[in-house]
Amino acid sequence: MKFELPQLPYSLDALEPVISKETLEYHYGKHLQAYIDNLNALIKDTPFENKKLEEIISASDGAVFNNAAQTWNHIFYFYTLSPTGGGEPKGKLKEAIDKKWGSFEHFKKEFSQAANSLFGSGWVWLTSDAAGNLSIEKESNAGNPITRSLKPLLTIDVWEHAYYLDHQNRRAEYTKGIWDIIDWGKVEERYTD
Repeated sequence: MKFELPQLPYSLDALEPVISKETLEYHYGKHLQAYIDNLNALIKDTPFENKKLEEIISASDGAVFNNAAQTWNHIFYFYTLSPTGGGEPKGKLKEAIDKKWGSFEHFKKEFSQAANSLFGSGWVWLTSDAAGNLSIEKESNAGNPITRSLKPLLTIDVWEHAYYLDHQNRRAEYTKGIWDIIDWGKVEERYTD
């Protein structure tokens, strides 16, 4: 199976001012494309060649894992964002957040703190376990909670290439703005799926 860069469900300038067209041109168009190209080259003529990304992530390490996970993480991230996003979750996800953190505001504060305090590069995830219990997970580099049998619901990319053109070294400014473009409908679908 050859992996390809998926088409974004919005235009490259649709997430401004939180994420600029220029950032998406680099982050989506160049960084993600490079992970996909590297992965395709690494798995050619190997047992991973016809596997799904999740299977590769779960069974690989080293360069194959890094490129598979970064491909999966980025696609998941980009498809969680929307120019009509923002607001708060509803339904069962909202109930689960309120049960775990007391309120959406407390969850948002804890999630942002996790994103802002992750040392170096990586990802911060909202996940659920098999029983539907929520947790915030910090992963360095290409880390993905799939490797620990957790279901990803939401992520924020805190590699500098995700925000540096727009926010320079002000990661907190980026994480504050990202709440305005999260598609809570998609996050809810993942939780109840």
